[in-house]
Amino acid sequence: MSEDSGAQTVRELGEFALIERINAGREQAAQVLLGPGDDAALIAAPDGRFVVSTDMLVEGRHFRLDWSSPVDIGRKAIAQNAADVVAMGARPTAFVVALGCPGDTPVSVVEGIADGMWIEASRAGGSIAGGDLVHSEQLVVSVTVFGDLGGQAAITRSGAGVGDIVAVAGELGWSGAGLAVLSGGADTSDPAFTYALATHRVPQPPYAAVIDAFGTDIPTSLTDVSDGLLADLGHLAAASNVAIDVHRAALLDPALDAVAAALDADAAQWILAGGEDHAFVGTWPAGVALPTGWRPIGVVGAGRGVTVDGVAPGGGTGWESFRGADAAPIADKR
Repeated sequence: MSEDSGAQTVRELGEFALIERINAGREQAAQVLLGPGDDAALIAAPDGRFVVSTDMLVEGRHFRLDWSSPVDIGRKAIAQNAADVVAMGARPTAFVVALGCPGDTPVSVVEGIADGMWIEASRAGGSIAGGDLVHSEQLVVSVTVFGDLGGQAAITRSGAGVGDIVAVAGELGWSGAGLAVLSGGADTSDPAFTYALATHRVPQPPYAAVIDAFGTDIPTSLTDVSDGLLADLGHLAAASNVAIDVHRAALLDPALDAVAAALDADAAQWILAGGEDHAFVGTWPAGVALPTGWRPIGVVGAGRGVTVDGVAPGGGTGWESFRGADAAPIADKR
C-alpha cells in the first residue's frame, strides 16, 4: 500500500490508475492464462467443466468498516465464495471481482480490500483474474469464483442416504460469538474475545479438509456452513429427501461456552444458528473412516427435516437474506 493512498480518494486517483495500482506486481495462479489488462480474462478448464459461484457483500448489511479492516473485508469476500466451490469438491482456481464505491472512498480502503482478496485467494489456491470498478452510493463487493473438479464428480447436497453419518470439518459458533461481542459493545480488548473477533472478521474455511483429504472415500453429500448449521443441514436434508438428527453432545465447545458465559449468551445458539462459520458439513457412509479434520456430529434417518437429539429445534435456525431487510442495517451476514 502506498504511503499517500490513505489521504487520496478514488475520485482523485481515477478508475484506471486505481485498477493499475491494485493489480501491480500480482502473480496469477497457474490456471489463469490471462489476467487483468484486456477485455476479459482467460482461464484454463482442464477438466472441461467449471464449478461457478457468486456472492455479494453490501456495506452496512454484511460488513462495517468500523468493525472490520479493509483487508478483513477482502479476505471474507473471497473466503465465502471459495468455500462454496470447495463444498462441491472443487479446487478454487480464479476469482472475478466487481467493486462499487463512492468517489470519496480513500484509495487505501480499496487497496486494503484488494490485498485481503489476494491473501485469501492464494490461501484457497487461486488468484484474482479480473473484474470491474464502478461508482456507487455505498461500498459493494461482488465476487465470482471458478473451481476445478479435477476429473471427479461434483459432490452435491442431494446424495445423503439413510444410515449415513453426519460429520463436520472446521469450527462452529465462533463467528456468531464475534458478532455478539461487537454488537453488544463488549470490551474487545479482552483476550477471551480475541479469537471470536478474528474468526468473525476473517472466516477460516478448512479448504484442505476437502480438496486435499479425500481419497477413495468421499462424502455422499456436502455443503458449507454459511447460513447456520441447522439451516444448511436443512437444505441438505431437503435436497436428499432424508431426516438428519444432530447430537448436541458432539457440538460442545468449552472455550466457546466461556465466551458465552461472559456475555450472558447461549453458545448452543451460536453453534446451531450463528452462521458465517464456513465450516464444511457432509454425510458419509456408515463404517467409513473419516479423513483427518472431520468429526461425527449426527446421523441420517428416514423422513424429512433436522432435529437435535430427536427434538425439532426451537427459535431461529439461521440467516435469511430478506428477513428484516427493511429494518435498520445490520453488520455482517447475520
